[in-house]
Amino acid sequence: MSEIKNNNTQYTTVQSIKILFQGDSITEAYRVHSCSDDLGKGYVLHLTQMLNTQFSEKHFTFLNRGVGGDKVTDLKNRWQKDCLDLKPDLISILIGINDVVGRYFWSKPTPSANFENDYRILLEQINDNLDAKIVLLTPFMDFKTSNVLTHKIFLKQKINTVKKLSREFNTTLIPLDELFKKVITKSEPNIWSTDGVHPTTKGHRLIAQSWIDTVKLHI
Repeated sequence: MSEIKNNNTQYTTVQSIKILFQGDSITEAYRVHSCSDDLGKGYVLHLTQMLNTQFSEKHFTFLNRGVGGDKVTDLKNRWQKDCLDLKPDLISILIGINDVVGRYFWSKPTPSANFENDYRILLEQINDNLDAKIVLLTPFMDFKTSNVLTHKIFLKQKINTVKKLSREFNTTLIPLDELFKKVITKSEPNIWSTDGVHPTTKGHRLIAQSWIDTVKLHI
């Protein structure tokens, strides 16, 4: 908390909140890694602009540490530097799609047990080292791959794991899989993602609005 003077020279308390966004290329969204406060061009940028507008009485610090291609084990390997050392008040995590399409692109899928164990380690370390709120977003996919059925099975496993861990650790949950499934059935899928994985600008704005609608009551 900090104090500032208003025009009537009275002191007003301003709440300071540091929010960290973690994940893969969907979160990274072309951010410049050499610039520590660059937010990229995706949902993180959109929702931070919305938060600043809707909650002008609060002071936010936003950090984007998404890294393209990351799986949950990559987050675990950099968790101390890119999460715990930053001491955020709220941590938002969107990870898992590379653990699914790894079978398609790299022939290195993440077994469900490994995914759950590594993800649980992230959450345990947050609880053990920080007094921070946690927001989990489920992975999603529009299945523009040659083996749709297989990927649906792997994706469903990862989604169920994220939902299970959200219940276990009492986090806020944003089911992006359900959100995108709903909008894709009502409109042309290419509006939301041209490759089935990375959102378009409209897709990023959809994530941002869902994040705001879900999380604003917890800020």
